[in-house]
Amino acid sequence: MTNRYLNYNQVIKSEFTERVQKISINAGFTCPNRDGSKGKGGCTYCNNLTFSPEYCRPSRTVSQQVRAGIAFFDHKYNGQYYLAYFQSYTNTYDSIDKLKRIYEEALAYPNVVGLVVGTRPDCVNDELLDYFAELSKRYYVMIEYGVESTSDETLEFINRGHDYACAVEAIKATAKRGIKTGAHIILGLPRESKETILGHATKLSQLPIDTLKIHQLQIVRGTEMAAQLNEHPEWFNLYTIDEYIDLAIDFLELLNPKIAIERFVSQSPKKFLIEPQWGLKNFEFLDRIEKRLEERDTWQGKKLNP
Repeated sequence: MTNRYLNYNQVIKSEFTERVQKISINAGFTCPNRDGSKGKGGCTYCNNLTFSPEYCRPSRTVSQQVRAGIAFFDHKYNGQYYLAYFQSYTNTYDSIDKLKRIYEEALAYPNVVGLVVGTRPDCVNDELLDYFAELSKRYYVMIEYGVESTSDETLEFINRGHDYACAVEAIKATAKRGIKTGAHIILGLPRESKETILGHATKLSQLPIDTLKIHQLQIVRGTEMAAQLNEHPEWFNLYTIDEYIDLAIDFLELLNPKIAIERFVSQSPKKFLIEPQWGLKNFEFLDRIEKRLEERDTWQGKKLNP
């Protein structure tokens, strides 16, 4: 256990008496910048096939996916709880009645003790947040917002379809209701300088965020960004593993130490991944992060200006 950054795994262990495992669910949602309401084609970096587990198929009902997910993990651990993780696409992008049916079908499954809902900051409203607030009185509820960048120039360039102010508003509205609030950020998006990247940490530190997922930029097949890399490689800084580790630690030094870190990297399947080809498993990466933190004698929030 590290004491140089706030680890989400330790935080969630303190909230439950048994081990907790997320079960990914693909409920067949889409996104407003895919269906034409805000745009088409989606974010330039996105291929949802890269993070949907095999058991997680929209052709199955929510209950069937939960059952398959539990079967996938259950043989590894005895006596554990589950969180229904609505991960693929925008999981609040539908009518409130349909959303309630989907969430409550998942919560009705034995040993499912909560929801984690991944969404966009432009796809929540007061009615939905009030519903989540009521649910959170009985279940563990986390709303995860794809922020990705705090630079409006970058958000426009990657076809995100919303600005940073939208993310700020959604995060504050969620946290104000006592709902656990998470965010995602991508380090290394095209045309972002190191100064811009580290500025994300400073800005996010001012928000009422409980957890943060930090991802390295991954270039995957079937995306507009893959074509951009081929045509304009000068737009990209493809970090080596050691360069990225130092960047992540520089970022961590500027981050509010009350924000729990859920991950530093993501791993796309090899058949999709173009760059970076690091070849490290998550635990190997974490070992390197912790070793480098010790070498630099630094920690989360060390350089945060109070």
